[in-house]
Amino acid sequence: MPGGSIYVQQDAKYAGSSPQWYYEKFWREAAKSRQRSRMIKAAVGFVAGIGLALRFGLDPVPLYGLALAGVVAAADWWWAWNSFRATAVWRGRRRGEVITGRLLRRSLRRRGYKVLDGRAIRGQASIDHLVIGPGGVWIVDNESWSPDVEIAAYAGRLFFGEKYGTSVAKPLVDTADAFAEMLTRETGIAVTITPLLAAHSGSLPRGGSVTAEGLTLLKPRLVARRIRAAREVVLDDAQIELLARTAARELQRS
Repeated sequence: MPGGSIYVQQDAKYAGSSPQWYYEKFWREAAKSRQRSRMIKAAVGFVAGIGLALRFGLDPVPLYGLALAGVVAAADWWWAWNSFRATAVWRGRRRGEVITGRLLRRSLRRRGYKVLDGRAIRGQASIDHLVIGPGGVWIVDNESWSPDVEIAAYAGRLFFGEKYGTSVAKPLVDTADAFAEMLTRETGIAVTITPLLAAHSGSLPRGGSVTAEGLTLLKPRLVARRIRAAREVVLDDAQIELLARTAARELQRS
């Protein structure tokens, strides 16, 4: 592939003919269409601004039309760019674990939580983040799907579009159980771990989260909020420190 390395295997997911490649291609090709649509919306905003200025006797009238047109155009540009940027992890342009890790540390560390990144039981499963704090223990992983994939729960089952989500949920639930068993054994503290999955792309229900099959999927910006929502204090400072030190010692960096 032009511009690629002859020593590094290209990931077909981000190469030509992949869904990600076509998504970016169509996005670039649709630029002129978005610009025309934005101009029409701005024109409607201009007329609405003129109408409002005349209705309320505001002067100078043209200035209010231009101001509202500018606001409409800026809002439309922001919405389009934000929608494209939201697919960055799926397109391979950003790393989900970096985004989520930064959000977790920024929100939780000052509240007494410990955040350990990239941990694995030797020879077994790995996770992106282990969070230990007053409200309990969580593992957080990261994943992304095509932006048109609907993530939903029906009758207690997890679905990604028309596909069952058991193959996604069960490994994380099993990993949470394995981590909890190890920490309980090594520290003598009875530990229950809640698994969370940060969905960086894909269509989540209104509210940004869905829970099924023992797993909660939610938007990355909501992960720390979900953890903080655990109001009951189940671990004191000494237990948090012991669990964090044990996890750092016993769990390999992945």
